[in-house]
Amino acid sequence: MENIFEIVTIKSLSDNYIWLLRNNVKNLTAVIDPSDDKDVNEVLLLKNWHLNQIVNTHHHFDHTNGNLKLKNKWKAELIGPEEEKDKIKNIDSYVSDGDKIEIAGLDALIIHTPGHTLGHVMYYLKNEKILFAGDTIFSLGCGRVFEGTMHDMFYSLNKLKELDPKTLIYCGHEYTENNLKFALEVNPNNKNLKTFSKKVYKLIDAGKPTVPSLLEDELECNPFLQTENDEISNYFDKDKLEGLELFSKLRELKDKF
Repeated sequence: MENIFEIVTIKSLSDNYIWLLRNNVKNLTAVIDPSDDKDVNEVLLLKNWHLNQIVNTHHHFDHTNGNLKLKNKWKAELIGPEEEKDKIKNIDSYVSDGDKIEIAGLDALIIHTPGHTLGHVMYYLKNEKILFAGDTIFSLGCGRVFEGTMHDMFYSLNKLKELDPKTLIYCGHEYTENNLKFALEVNPNNKNLKTFSKKVYKLIDAGKPTVPSLLEDELECNPFLQTENDEISNYFDKDKLEGLELFSKLRELKDKF
């Protein structure tokens, strides 16, 4: 029996991931964060698929560069965050926090996650347990705080804790190996993290992507989701840090790591 949907991983630029979501029942295809049109077209033509939608999580060039050429070639609908309408050209459908839309014919909830950029959104397909997370969260890491505040990013990441832990997180970059080294630096006694590291290096050694990652694993291993962890707090050798204060220390340290 043919799968109702499938996701194709497209590597792009130096470390970007473009995600191609295909609904095999409805014959609908969407691309998430196309950094390059050529990489996407190559897969579409190979599989004989038509592109129906282009979906952006945020405005950064390495997530939107393929928008216009793909839109012109396929007459595809461009979906993007309303708060970034002045930074992403030619959006057809604007989305905001709490909106419900269809991506390739599958129900998706819009989750506003400011921090990396002010208008950043994630797309949560609850029924399929899929999250297109852009640059809000990475495997064992999180996005740099460029436009928002530490407060913004901290609360954006906390929204992940409300989702099904069996959700697969499709993020925008292959940063896992570096993030793993950082996580082991600040939380070396985490047994779950040590187990997870074996999975990561097995994938790396096989030349395979380390994402998507499972939210359940991130909750157990990602230091940016463990801001009540005493061992991580002790790393900073100060009075007990927790919550936003600990998150801020972690993010500042990671920026220099």
